[in-house]
Amino acid sequence: LWGCLGWRGWSAVVIYLLLGSLVTRIGLAQKKLEGLAEGREGRRGPENLWGSAGTGAVIAILIKTRLVPQSLFLIGFAASFIAKLADTFGSEIGKSWGRRFFLITNFKRVPAGTEGAISVEGTLASAIGSLFMTLAMWKLSFLGYSQIGLLVSVGLFATLFESFIGAIFQERVGWLTNEIVNFLQTTFAAFLSIYLVWYLDLIS
Repeated sequence: LWGCLGWRGWSAVVIYLLLGSLVTRIGLAQKKLEGLAEGREGRRGPENLWGSAGTGAVIAILIKTRLVPQSLFLIGFAASFIAKLADTFGSEIGKSWGRRFFLITNFKRVPAGTEGAISVEGTLASAIGSLFMTLAMWKLSFLGYSQIGLLVSVGLFATLFESFIGAIFQERVGWLTNEIVNFLQTTFAAFLSIYLVWYLDLIS
């Protein structure tokens, strides 16, 4: 990321790593008791890195080659991290503070930690995570002021999209690990944001 986008690109993944690791530790003791805690007490490993930042890395390489529209793909780069932090906030805060959990496909009550489960608390946390990361990306100059609202919305929508994948496919497809689902979510967010910014003519 540093080689392709300089210190700003590297800073994006560091901000995600710090905020994601911090929010993972909220209610960690209780999540451990309930079997909902992330491994290694929330510390990220290589598989988490590539699941979360793989899309951003590919986009950064494309930007460096100048084979793609620079301004649009910088927004896609930003959106991939915005969506991932939104997902991390929603998942970790939802498991800690959520009271009732519903399967996103039919809204039936399910236990905490069920693939595809959402809660009101977790959804609000996703929106906050999306806002935090969008503002960070704006400060790093990856997007313009006029795109903030759209990118916050894309981050939240991509998190709900990931819940659909989890509910419908994850327990039925053996190779569909959390890391692969994360990669699909961030890729979806990146290209949805690129399309919407182009379609709505929001290029700064």
